[in-house]
Amino acid sequence: MNAAMASPETIRTVAVLGAGTMGNGVAHVFARAGYNVILRDVEQRFLERGLDTISKNLDREVKKEKITAAEKAATVARIAPTLDMGRLAAADFAVEAVPEQIGLKVQVLKAADAVLRPEVILATNTSSISISRLAGEISRPEKFIGMHFFNPVPLMALVEVIRGRATGDETFQTTMLLCEKLGKKPVGVNDAPGFVSNRVLMPMINEAALAVMEGVATPEAVDAVMKLGMNHPMGPLELADLIGLDVCVDIMDVLQRGFGDAKYAACPLLKEHVAAGHLGRKSGQGFYKY
Repeated sequence: MNAAMASPETIRTVAVLGAGTMGNGVAHVFARAGYNVILRDVEQRFLERGLDTISKNLDREVKKEKITAAEKAATVARIAPTLDMGRLAAADFAVEAVPEQIGLKVQVLKAADAVLRPEVILATNTSSISISRLAGEISRPEKFIGMHFFNPVPLMALVEVIRGRATGDETFQTTMLLCEKLGKKPVGVNDAPGFVSNRVLMPMINEAALAVMEGVATPEAVDAVMKLGMNHPMGPLELADLIGLDVCVDIMDVLQRGFGDAKYAACPLLKEHVAAGHLGRKSGQGFYKY
């Protein structure tokens, strides 16, 4: 018989798998909220880069007087970096945050599943991969759930909490309450390609790229129309550059495969940019130069 699931009140230590852009952001918000964090990655340099990013982001919070220097030091002290997957045995909750590649996610989730105590909830930070598909690879599908954090994690309030077909009610409620303890605004959705966020957002970005490709307007004009006319804080092509054009193409591919509908085919211009290595902000060039 399975042990009782940990409640939000009894969760003290959280494991975060992956110290990259999303993982270090997730570790940041948990540590900032008072949780002990086991931050695990496969190479020391990835851990060091992640910890450096967390430190710099906390410095910004100190500068803006959101936290004190002492609170920054205490937050950093709560994060324990490790290369050892075995350390996850001490975790009361775990979030996988490795890159958006299904093979890699399955590999990491299986390894974590083998170490975590049976009652521990295992979450995946994914923007498009099926929660039910991933749940089928591990031994605790009823304790598996999606937590789609948004970048930059310390600043963005939304967490899309995604139930797979087997996700238990207690898992869902615990995860929603945990998000609130982080100061986030969780929104519950059911498993489907792209969930809600990317099912709505990515086709808009794709249409914006098609408008540029077809000569309807420049990237600047497309973004200006959406910012001035629709009150969007950032235009769709600026946002695409921030997300990464390669990520946008990957998610459109997930939508097309999931729904089997040609309307989700990635814009050829997006694919051209990716083939040329113009991925957006992270490469220095996308629809705009940085």
